[in-house]
Amino acid sequence: MSRRGNPTIETLFVMGIVFLLQTAVDIVGLMTFLFVLAPPVDVRPWTLVTSVYAHGGLGHLLSNALALLIFGLLVERRTSRARFHAFFVTTGMLAGVAQITLGGLAGPAQGVLGASGAIFALMGYVLAGNVVSATLLDRVRLSRRMQFVLAVVLAAVVTLATGAPGVALIAHFTGLVLGLVAGRAGLLDVRNGSHK
Repeated sequence: MSRRGNPTIETLFVMGIVFLLQTAVDIVGLMTFLFVLAPPVDVRPWTLVTSVYAHGGLGHLLSNALALLIFGLLVERRTSRARFHAFFVTTGMLAGVAQITLGGLAGPAQGVLGASGAIFALMGYVLAGNVVSATLLDRVRLSRRMQFVLAVVLAAVVTLATGAPGVALIAHFTGLVLGLVAGRAGLLDVRNGSHK
């Protein structure tokens, strides 16, 4: 497929530039102010976006970069650059907000950063937006409500299986549910004007 740009590589580039900026501003103590999404969001609304591309260290950046390559390259083949980027940042922001909002119910809300909520959304899109999944779900003939329940259960299982101390599990879960729902709906698919 011939087209200009590669949204996965562009996103990796943005993540790299943001990481370099984080390193530079951390010297003067502005990293949290500029990049960490924390309540109340209305005090620093730009962190809704910057937190999606920022990372807590080189290992965090590299693990997310690898996952982005795996799932991003698959999703970008079926969508436009604009839809890819809009999906990535929107699901990343929603996952971050869910993390600081729902995570705060269990104790003091903590800040969050990283692209993993958006990457889990891309993974969910790949899992639910492919021909095999669509055919299987169509043959089983589950209602939309039951398909949603299945998506939530699958997201919970995957989230718990990939969990580790210090990981934003609510953001991962939220991203995966959003991706599964979007994938089943064919939200990003621009082939032949189709949504499936």
